[in-house]
Amino acid sequence: MPTQRHDDQGKSGATNPSARTTVKVIGDRGAYDTDTIYAILDEALLCHVGFVDADQPFVIPTIHIRIGDQLYVHGSPASRMIRRLCDGVAVCITVSILDGLVLARSMFHHSMNYRSVVVLASGTPVTDREHKLDVLKALSDNVIRGRWSEARQPSVKEVNGTAIVGFPLHEASAKIRSGPPTDADSDMALPVWAGVIPVTLTAGAPVPAPDQDPPVAVPAYATEYARS
Repeated sequence: MPTQRHDDQGKSGATNPSARTTVKVIGDRGAYDTDTIYAILDEALLCHVGFVDADQPFVIPTIHIRIGDQLYVHGSPASRMIRRLCDGVAVCITVSILDGLVLARSMFHHSMNYRSVVVLASGTPVTDREHKLDVLKALSDNVIRGRWSEARQPSVKEVNGTAIVGFPLHEASAKIRSGPPTDADSDMALPVWAGVIPVTLTAGAPVPAPDQDPPVAVPAYATEYARS
């Protein structure tokens, strides 16, 4: 099951890299086009939201969804993170996907292949009920397509008890490393194996809930689950 893109603009473009989002170290690994940034955001299942509350920095892992040029996160209105996000505090949202372990001939040149995105923004709470439902459905479809139409839909109380905050993707950048190790010329003759160990996210066999009575057939979206 490939991941689902949520680009309702239907065309590629570019963000405007600022001094804060321009990649400084190994700058040629930076990317600022929306096709690259959006694809990484869409494939990643988790993001990390960094913010400051009462002079204390926090970085909280959560799930996200991109719809067009907006990135959304959700949670309990009582949570510290959601309260601060609803207040419009400046945040740094990051996602990363590990693609491989890069083994060089020297320890100094060992690395990892990865795709990452950094987003800098302030959020706006989503208050319209239908908009909330649209975001929640898109989130469900991105995590596991087909589940939304099969499971019970959120009740009015559940929707009211869920806070959603949207962030514009106007200030964002990607950083990507791919390919083999880069060894120093003086190390090339060393009798040490060098190369890349690919790393992918794979799903195991679905495990039914122990209280499933009577038994229900496992849906194809569970048995065939995969991320692109």
